[in-house]
Parts: sequence; C-alpha cells; structure tokens
Amino acid sequence: MNIKITGSGSYIPDVIEKNEDFHQHDFLNADGTSIDYPNEVIVEKFKDITGIVERRYAEDHLVSSDLGAIAAERAIADANIDPEELDYIIVAHNFGDVKANTIQSDILPCLASRIKHCLKIKNPQCVAYDILFGCPGWIEGVIQAQAFIKAGIAKKCLVIGTETLSRVVDKHDRDSMIYSDGAGATVIEAIEEEGGILSHETASFTFDEAYYLHFGCSNNPDLDKDTRYIKMEGRKIYEFALNNVPKAMKICLEKSGVDIKDVKKILIHQANEKMDEAIVKRFYRLYKSPMPEDIMPMSIHKLGNSSVATVPTLFDLIKKDNFKSHSIEKGDIILFASVGAGMHINAIAYRY
Repeated sequence: MNIKITGSGSYIPDVIEKNEDFHQHDFLNADGTSIDYPNEVIVEKFKDITGIVERRYAEDHLVSSDLGAIAAERAIADANIDPEELDYIIVAHNFGDVKANTIQSDILPCLASRIKHCLKIKNPQCVAYDILFGCPGWIEGVIQAQAFIKAGIAKKCLVIGTETLSRVVDKHDRDSMIYSDGAGATVIEAIEEEGGILSHETASFTFDEAYYLHFGCSNNPDLDKDTRYIKMEGRKIYEFALNNVPKAMKICLEKSGVDIKDVKKILIHQANEKMDEAIVKRFYRLYKSPMPEDIMPMSIHKLGNSSVATVPTLFDLIKKDNFKSHSIEKGDIILFASVGAGMHINAIAYRY
C-alpha cells in the first residue's frame, strides 16, 4: 500500500488587491516615524523584492473556516469519496476565524470542527482537530495524516490549509502588502497504486529563532497598544531560510532515495520570490548542480502569501491544468517544502 493524495481542491477569493491600491496607505517605520520615500517608490521596491503584483482577499461575509470548507468540498469531490469515510480532518491555520473589520480571533470551536460541521459529516469517529505550525502547517498535516495511516488507525484523511492574513496585518507596515487569503485541501489515502509519499523531514528552530514572526503593536503609535498584528523580522527570516531550508530539502530527498536529476517540480511556500529562488539555487548547489528552468512554479505574483494555503493551492492549480506553463505527469517526483513561524521547516518527497 502507498499513501497518496487522491483528491485536491482550493479556494481563491475573488477580491483582488493590486499594488497600486497601496499608494494611499500611510506607511510608517517601526518606530512610528515617516518613511522618506513616496508610496509609489515603496510599492515598486516591494514588487522588485517579492515579485508580488496583486493578492487575493476573502469576501467580507467569509471567514477562514468557510474558505477551508469550500476547498474541502472540492477535494472530496475530486477524490470521489464519501466524506463519512474520513477518519481525520486536520486543519492548518494560524489565526482562526477573524471576521471582517474586527480584531478578535475565534477558535472556539476549532476550525476543523467547524469545517466538519459545514461538510455535514455525522460520523463521530471522524476526528477533527487543528494544527498551529506557521506556514508549514499544511505539509505537517500531511505528514501527520501519513503517520496515522501507517499506524493503521486511519485509511482516509482530509488535510486543509486555510487563512485570512489580510485581517491580522498592520496597514501602516510595508510588510502588510505580502499577505493574502485562501485555502487548499487534499484527501490522503492508502491505495494500491504506485507512488505517493516517499519521505519527509521536519525541524523546529526555537533557541534564537522562535520570535522571528510574532504579534506586535502597530507602527502607528496613535493606535491602541493592546491591539496586536502580525510582525516579522524580514532580514533574519531571509538569512535563516537560506541557511536551513536547502539542508532540510536535501535530507528529505536523500531519505527518499531519489536522484536530484529526477525531481520534476519543487512546490515551495510562496513568501518572497527572490528568497524562494535563492533557496532552490542553494539546494541545487548542495548537489553541485545548476537549478533547472521551470522547476519552481510561482503563484505569488498574483496570489501573494496565503501562508498554509499556498502549497496546496499551487498543487491543486497545477494538478488540474490551471497553471500556465507547468504540469505534472504520473510518476513525476515533486518536492514540497515550507518555512515559517516557529521557526519551522519541513519537506516531503512525493511521487505523483
């Protein structure tokens, strides 16, 4: 038996926020002082570094669990299974359900319970729980699903990554332009077909790195100091990722027994185009090999950074031939990889 992704689904919100929509924002430095450059220059520099041109925001009437439920329905339909047969629903997120124009995170009940409720699943043996693991949450959920199946306590699992980061950003912080909303879902099963998960690797760096991403005050000192927003140490994260993600990817690939030349696609968390390119180049440098063209599909230009949703959404788009110039065929080797708050890193080697 092999453990495979038998169905995938995603939800990409309809609201498009373009870079020029930030021209009227009042961006400030972390100490509350004004930035010397006009917004047009700030936005252009941002685009040059991240590659982001536009991003998607959830419609006001939807929250993270709604996005996750829609993606889940599509994944279940794609797998052609009865949802009552699911043994586990694992939902990766970071901030719970945050209603539009509010600041309060709601995780009671957990998002997995809410999504199971939305899917109208009656089976009490279908266990629903959340995983808080930063941006690598969906990949870690897949690793957990595989462990349950290997242990013989599950046959079918639903793993979802869903987030509405646009509702927890400080609009006075330039980093707010990175984040977006969305959801991706996958059904994981043990089946007779060849392929599936070949190996995985996970690491948590917390001694010095735990708070590289954290909750903090607005850059605007006039706002309520008790209201917190997502904040990041961008330079430290960049250096951390370049030094550690390629090593984790190499460990994962070596566990799989697959030759680097046989890797067809690397689906890496979409946080920053230049950072992702540097990570993958360093990964190939570890093998003294040049980075192949078209190895790394990028969705960040149009979708931004939707945290736990980026990798499963990217996989779903390519799998269903909805991603220009990229495709995957039966037998192809895919390397999933992510890095994020914690600081956590993980990777999966997968034969499609």
